[in-house]
Amino acid sequence: MILIKFLFIAIFLLWIFRVLIRSIFPFAFRNAMNDMSQQAANARRPQGAQRPEGAISIDYIPKKDKKGNADKLGDFVDFEEIK
Repeated sequence: MILIKFLFIAIFLLWIFRVLIRSIFPFAFRNAMNDMSQQAANARRPQGAQRPEGAISIDYIPKKDKKGNADKLGDFVDFEEIK
């Protein structure tokens, strides 16, 4: 009797779970797709601000460290190619 009761409850819970998933998942998926499409639309530039093809813009140029005199850099070793 306990086994039959357990099976009945398990089947009933699985059936309810299946119905809930079938009703909630499409709604949640639709909302997620709408949110992603809105984010993509907001990330695009306005039509008037487009640059011509091939235009380059540089946003950041790092500062170069001044290197010392060649005498301060160390010894120079002559290189001779041997054939």
